Amino acid sequence: MPPPKKATPAPAGNVFAFIGTDEARVKEAALLLVRKLTPPDAGDFSNDIIEGTADNADHAGRICSNVNQALQTLPFFGGGKVVWLKNASFLGDSVTGRANASVEGFDNILAILESGLGPDVKFVLSTSSIDKRRSAWKKLSKLAKIEVFDKPDTSKAGWEQAVIAQADKRAREMGITFETGALELLVQMAGDDTRQLENELEKIDIYLGDRRRAGLATVRSLVSQSRAGVLWDLGNAIGQRNLPHGLELLNTLLFQGQNAIGILLGAIVPRVRSLLLIKDLGSRYKLNRNSYGSFCNSLDALPTAATAHLPRKKDGTGFNAFPLFLALDEVGRYTLDELHHAFAACLDANQKLVTTQLDNQIVLERLLVGMLSTQKKAQRTPR
Repeated sequence: MPPPKKATPAPAGNVFAFIGTDEARVKEAALLLVRKLTPPDAGDFSNDIIEGTADNADHAGRICSNVNQALQTLPFFGGGKVVWLKNASFLGDSVTGRANASVEGFDNILAILESGLGPDVKFVLSTSSIDKRRSAWKKLSKLAKIEVFDKPDTSKAGWEQAVIAQADKRAREMGITFETGALELLVQMAGDDTRQLENELEKIDIYLGDRRRAGLATVRSLVSQSRAGVLWDLGNAIGQRNLPHGLELLNTLLFQGQNAIGILLGAIVPRVRSLLLIKDLGSRYKLNRNSYGSFCNSLDALPTAATAHLPRKKDGTGFNAFPLFLALDEVGRYTLDELHHAFAACLDANQKLVTTQLDNQIVLERLLVGMLSTQKKAQRTPR
């Protein structure tokens, strides 16, 4: 069926797209909008919800054909309707996404949107990935109101701040407050997975009952270990100077398919940096170890020159002090020279991972062995 002839493109309020790697938030935002756009008393029967998860290119082509047909079909019960292409998996840079059936199929959808939808027809797209190098992305950007929900890059320092803000907002909605440092620990253990973070907050909510304040012990006992939690455990193994456990966690992460550079920058480097910073500060100044709040106050009291290089929160309101606070109890296992050598070894490992063909596992294993092994003095053999 040819697209209807319209003189003007679809109105800006008729086309919506939700895109991003945070699949839980993408799905939630799209679902809320579809419910909002659904005509009162019409129910789901007035909508066309088309599952976009494609097994292959041919399947993607059929999905696009179904969308085209839905866009050009009048509402069954009259009034308005919503066409939702849900979880479209064939728009990214993949084998299926590059296939002609996928590219041409989505181009046909865009052609219908460009030619104009009826005033009572709304189109919603939700997808975790779309190739922004293609002309289709430029067309969609002009036609649709786009919202992006991407997970933070956990290999970059400071990723926790955005997740902490999101978790804090949700916790307040549930009436939960956290002791100092407990929310940060929750995010470190649960990671950037919105769905898991929501599940962990619900577990804490049920556990607290009438008590509405969660502490460090509550978080440690209830929160499940995610991928980010395993990364967190690897950092703990470094802090505890536990080589066997560190190698075991490294093998687990690599077996799960985690990127070697992501492991280095997301788990190893941050912990080594925190240990080095605290060891250096502790050698020159007195730091209050009694509590997290007292520790933060002691950092604030230091000369500006002594704290200028410390990591800060993204909003600039203060130091990103929780990782440093955790390092207080671990730093005694290392000398300052050992930590300087460990930080230099991290740089060397990063260069090897990027510029050489060495096996990634061997590079990281050698790094951990070099950092976590303890040198024992040679003992005289009794005669």
